[in-house]
Amino acid sequence: MISGRRAPMFSAMALVLALSGAAVQAAPMPGAETYTIDGDHSEATFRIRHLITKVTGKVPVKGTIVMVPADLAKSSVEVVIDPAAISTGVDARDKDLRSARFFDVATFPSITFKSSSVAVVAKDKLKVTGPLTLHGVTRTVVIAVDFNGTGQGPKPGTVVAGFDGSASLDRTDFGIKTLASDLLDSGMVGKEVTINLSIEADKVQ
Repeated sequence: MISGRRAPMFSAMALVLALSGAAVQAAPMPGAETYTIDGDHSEATFRIRHLITKVTGKVPVKGTIVMVPADLAKSSVEVVIDPAAISTGVDARDKDLRSARFFDVATFPSITFKSSSVAVVAKDKLKVTGPLTLHGVTRTVVIAVDFNGTGQGPKPGTVVAGFDGSASLDRTDFGIKTLASDLLDSGMVGKEVTINLSIEADKVQ
């Protein structure tokens, strides 16, 4: 917050910035620590039914976590996933998933999530809620997150944080309806997708 003594000066600065089209940035949260997701040691895996079994795939994850250790409910996260980097271990299937039949990566090159709230449900267990934008459609999703703590990074003086998360969604809610079916005997691909996140993040020094 801005104190009354500085309000006139701040108002003048805000007016100048507004007229120039610039955005006024909020002050950092007291006690906040910023972490950058390590894309080499983080991934999102997914499972979806095909016929009567499950297929697993993975995509890399990037983003930023702002953590308030004294009050985790004040933390936030922004994540970006590249669907073009999807890997299920079968090249032909991966090419199909990138096509307009599924992710349509040429039209929708990224999947994004930005938290709108973080709730502490138990010690080191969080419920992170926010809008997920996938295939050009935005829906609110809830991610159950385990905070694994912080520790020494690979280089002296560095710090890393670890998180595991899980969520499920109906892909048809995001407009991905190809071969969608709820029926186990239909010979189709399931609607429900189970997502698991494994995140390692480096503290910004």
